[in-house]
Amino acid sequence: MKHMPAQRSDADCTAREEGAPAPTLRGSALVLIASTRAADGTYEDRTGPLLVQWLTERGLDPVEHQVVPDGPEVGAALATAISREIDVVISSGGTGISPTDVTPEQTAPLIEREMPGVLEAVRRIGSEKSPAAVLSRGLAGMAGRSFVVNLPGSRGGVKDGITVLDPILDHLLEQRDGGGHE
Repeated sequence: MKHMPAQRSDADCTAREEGAPAPTLRGSALVLIASTRAADGTYEDRTGPLLVQWLTERGLDPVEHQVVPDGPEVGAALATAISREIDVVISSGGTGISPTDVTPEQTAPLIEREMPGVLEAVRRIGSEKSPAAVLSRGLAGMAGRSFVVNLPGSRGGVKDGITVLDPILDHLLEQRDGGGHE
């Protein structure tokens, strides 16, 4: 077998230095809260504002915020966002094991290319604080031009999600648009 030299080397790849400011992102986002109680007003949405603030600070505009009940409404809202080619779609809630937690089931048919490592990392970080974090069943992946990710409905789970997503979101969107590993 003929040996072919690599066309790229490790020197071609750069990573953002720890502590360096995150690059400003361009594009749109939707924060989708999957909570029957928040949708009917009996429970305050405590994760949506956290996600909206983070995405806005990163430069995404517009950042929409929508609250829907658990169930088919989640799938309908996700499908609408994907058809509108919203760049980043982050859901929070509905990833547990209760009978009404069906966000992953609503998301799975829409995902074209899964990214299991994203939620594996979120669960790993969360499990250092709470063993129950491994019960989250969220999914992540590309659906058309939209990056879709299901985060847990807890503030801690969302903070863990931000910790994982913040350093990779710019690279993910660059790659989606055909950029390299620079």
